[in-house]
Amino acid sequence: MFHRLLIANRGEVAARIARTARSLGISPVGVASSADLGGSWLGLMDEVVCLGPAAARESYLAADKLVQAALQTRCTALHPGWGFLSENPRFAALVEQHGISFVGPSPRAIASMGKKSPAKAAAKAAGLEVVPGSDGALRDVAHARELARAAGYPVLLKADAGGGGRGMRRCDGEAELERAYLSAQAEAESAFGSGLLYLEKYLEAGRHIEVQLMGDGFGDAVHLFERECSIQRRHQKLIEETPSPALEEAERRALGERAAAAARRMGYRNAGTIEFLRDAASGKLYFMEMNTRLQVEHPISEALLGLDVVKLQLEVAANRRLPLRQSDLNPRGHAIECRINAEDPTQDFRPSPGRLERFEFPRDVPGCSVRIDTHLVAGDSVSPHYDSLLAKVIVHAPDRPRAIAGMRACLSAAVVSGVHTTIPLHLAVLASPEFESGRYDTGSLPGWSGAGPRR
Repeated sequence: MFHRLLIANRGEVAARIARTARSLGISPVGVASSADLGGSWLGLMDEVVCLGPAAARESYLAADKLVQAALQTRCTALHPGWGFLSENPRFAALVEQHGISFVGPSPRAIASMGKKSPAKAAAKAAGLEVVPGSDGALRDVAHARELARAAGYPVLLKADAGGGGRGMRRCDGEAELERAYLSAQAEAESAFGSGLLYLEKYLEAGRHIEVQLMGDGFGDAVHLFERECSIQRRHQKLIEETPSPALEEAERRALGERAAAAARRMGYRNAGTIEFLRDAASGKLYFMEMNTRLQVEHPISEALLGLDVVKLQLEVAANRRLPLRQSDLNPRGHAIECRINAEDPTQDFRPSPGRLERFEFPRDVPGCSVRIDTHLVAGDSVSPHYDSLLAKVIVHAPDRPRAIAGMRACLSAAVVSGVHTTIPLHLAVLASPEFESGRYDTGSLPGWSGAGPRR
């Protein structure tokens, strides 16, 4: 196992990885922009390297600075987390060229599966059905217009080199497509260093369901079951749960087996997630994309199975075979995750940076276990420069009704002051009949009118 690990990320991501590294006897080394220096989460690191100014391009997206930081601190491995350079094949290759183990898939796998267009081709070859749309990156807006006419509106423009809703636009007609193309391209270029886009048919009232995978690069891969991620705003996930209330047990097992078989066929190494869209009309599950990295919502899979996914990542990166078989993975109960952001949901989710005066989440809720993944404590400041995530609240209970009740109890008792948060939104969604029944989709936020809970 590695002795020193550079965590090429910030905030909650870095804190999450550092905790597992330390539990394995690995010394975590952090990086920070000048804007992040002084953050309490850096106290989890044995050493910290300042990368440069607040702008991500001059710090967290500066591949050469990150590799240099790993070399100067004698790190033998680098974990990219999620976001930033985590799905950049050139960065992964640069890391490995300097003799540092990249905790993630091979550069080749990232290049083929991390970008949407080649991923669709690979998924087809692996026997998965894909959402109708472009077979490769779009040449220009005229090409997009031609494909949209063939597929029929509405359509989605998507960044070819990344995810998380950045560079994504829904278009209901030609005029909207032409307006959206340039803005989606610019956003994708800023977020991922590539302005390439692709297009796919937008399936109305669909369900966003993804399968967590882990491969060892020796030909074996397992699935860690599925996650339901349909509660979204502007393609950003807000609430995730597992198992999905939309799937029957036979369908769940078949989906996981298909995804794991596809990963084995690719010779996939380390953590990855295949994302599917379930068509409301046919019930078909279409391949959308593959995220060749650790996912934000991985804690609910850990809660369901009693695993540490980051530990598995580090073991695989150290050239070890998977320590478990599919038959060893037996899901228990139900888990829900809420992403709490520093935003004002009553003011169109306006960012709310500032100093946290109080920051308290209960961890003792009867009938369930509660996990709070955060990098913040009272007195910390929420930066205006980066993602506004305050905490991920994960609740695990014997069944779905008790998991919902436990999450509502936890969020109702939380005390956060100094910034606005999305807690009122989450409470409204959790209390809605649509969420309680499990009959929701990607098209709306049940229980939320835009100004407050729906009455």
